[in-house]
Amino acid sequence: MMFPTISLLAELPETLHSELAQYIEKNPDWDQNRAISVAISLFLNQGPSEELVTTVVRENCLM
Repeated sequence: MMFPTISLLAELPETLHSELAQYIEKNPDWDQNRAISVAISLFLNQGPSEELVTTVVRENCLM
C-alpha cells in the first residue's frame, strides 16, 4: 500500500535543529524526513485538545 506524500517546508528553532542533527548523526538508520514524520505522527496521535489546535492555528494565522 502506497501512501501519498507532501512536501513540507518548515523553519525550526536553532536548538531544535541542532538536536535533530545530533540525533541523526548518532542514529544512521534515521534521516531528517523519518524523524520529522515520526514527530508529527506522535503529536497527532496524542489527540491534541481542541484548545491547543485553536491556539496553534490562531498563532500561525497571525504570522
